[in-house]
Amino acid sequence: MTESPKTARGRQTRERIVSSAAELIGERGVAETSLDDVIERADASKSQLYHYFDDREALLRAVVAHNTDGVLAAQPHLESLDTWKAIRDWFDSLVQLQVERNAQGGCPVGSLVGQLAECDEGARLALEGSFGRWEDQIRYGLRAMKARGKLDRRADPDELATATLAAIQGGLLLTQTRRDPGQLAIALDAAYAHLREYAV
Repeated sequence: MTESPKTARGRQTRERIVSSAAELIGERGVAETSLDDVIERADASKSQLYHYFDDREALLRAVVAHNTDGVLAAQPHLESLDTWKAIRDWFDSLVQLQVERNAQGGCPVGSLVGQLAECDEGARLALEGSFGRWEDQIRYGLRAMKARGKLDRRADPDELATATLAAIQGGLLLTQTRRDPGQLAIALDAAYAHLREYAV
């Protein structure tokens, strides 16, 4: 059983290990990242790694949580998605982020799905939870808009949140593949038009 860090130094060491693993996976992929690679990048010992993680799978689940926290923290608009302007601004900020990144890297959460979902059930469940956290933020905003009469009564915030997240992930995948942020812009314009069909 792994232990949670009890000291600030322990928390820093654990975070350094997870951050190093996330960086290496982002650069090389899961298959090409070994625990020895992580230990070297984190400037940690094997005993430190196994103090906080039972095995490689436990570390990968921590990377999923780490990447999810990073993705959500990079989207401040998610905290107040309860107006049409907020949604449009959020979509525009997602496209701008891809412009700044030269359309490289894709989604730090979505990119793990193809590498982990079919071979690690624990990681798949962690990824499901990650997308759930992201989707919840969209759903809460749409529910608030519906409660204030900004969305038609026939609108289903749950379905609209799922459709919006699907558009984001699809747009990010095409953006990464084609090295073109315009792909995400097209997907999000379509998502916005779909949402506006329910505007009051």
